Amino acid sequence: MSADRDKLDAMILRELQRDARQSFRDVARRCGSSVATVLNRVRRLEAEGVIRGYAAILDAEKLGYDVVAVIELTVSSGKMLEVQREIAKDQNVIAVYDATGETDSIVIARFRGRRELSAFIKDVLRMPHVQRTNTHLVLNVVKEDFRAQI
Repeated sequence: MSADRDKLDAMILRELQRDARQSFRDVARRCGSSVATVLNRVRRLEAEGVIRGYAAILDAEKLGYDVVAVIELTVSSGKMLEVQREIAKDQNVIAVYDATGETDSIVIARFRGRRELSAFIKDVLRMPHVQRTNTHLVLNVVKEDFRAQI
């Protein structure tokens, strides 16, 4: 958290991550502050882009997305951002990262089955500038939480 974030900002952000549907009155009570102060802080945090939006946390497996893949990509020099932006458009893709090591990029994605994963990998390999992929299937998810730590 940046130096201009104080303890109250951190408390508000933790509360919103815990339950973004709770009222500002409940957030204020839990943080020991006034409703007006919480409302002003949340509006400021939204304007600064610290809070980018609000979303429900879904159980992907219960929605049928029970195949998780970690896919390493090797991309032609100078074309990584182009490839990453294109891959990021796919609805199955959860995250796309630049990485150090033997591969250039790492993609995390969820699929409804092996056929869907296979089709995705084949589409990626047909993309210009993608030289190679290395796909890892996740056997068990021990922890999966993409919320920022505050």
